Amino acid sequence: MERPRSSVARRRLLKGAAALPAVLLAGSAGPAFAGRVETQQRPDADWVPAAPGNYTVANRPRQYPVDFVVVHVTQETYADTLGIFQNPAKKVSAHYVVRSADGRVAQCVREADVAWHAGNWDYNTRSVGIEHEGWVDKPEYFTDAMYSASAALTAAVCDSYAIPKTRAHIIGHHEVPGATHTDPGPLWDWDRYIKLVKAA
Repeated sequence: MERPRSSVARRRLLKGAAALPAVLLAGSAGPAFAGRVETQQRPDADWVPAAPGNYTVANRPRQYPVDFVVVHVTQETYADTLGIFQNPAKKVSAHYVVRSADGRVAQCVREADVAWHAGNWDYNTRSVGIEHEGWVDKPEYFTDAMYSASAALTAAVCDSYAIPKTRAHIIGHHEVPGATHTDPGPLWDWDRYIKLVKAA
């Protein structure tokens, strides 16, 4: 399958884009296609699927190993981010979005599939992307509820793929090779986050 290409940066797509209404659907989107390794949807997440043209159908971890979790900040609201992922013209997605106020998690792409979140095809194939509602310069969005829910999710992802719970494997978007983004930004508390991941 040909690698997806986009001339527009992912963060620019998120920033200021008009959102479509997001329909929160609980539960599974249906059976896996034949031969696919089905990764169970996280039971505490709402299933809010991204548009099919915004990610690559794959068979991970059989097709690609999963070695990283990439931490993002949306530069948008939770609802608008979900709407962007549901808009087929945007060509962007992440596996999960975590809401600031209460830590609610939406799953937008199955972990078996490749979300288009890192701006680097190799890292997209090898990672699970987690978006966090908020802005890099507004630490009030990084709530206790968000940190706790995200850390529990990251711990579960790490356990699923035997990813070490270290900063070498749980990285910020800005640490992806070739990244032009700064998220999650200098106000993200990495020490706290990694402690929560290890304790989850």
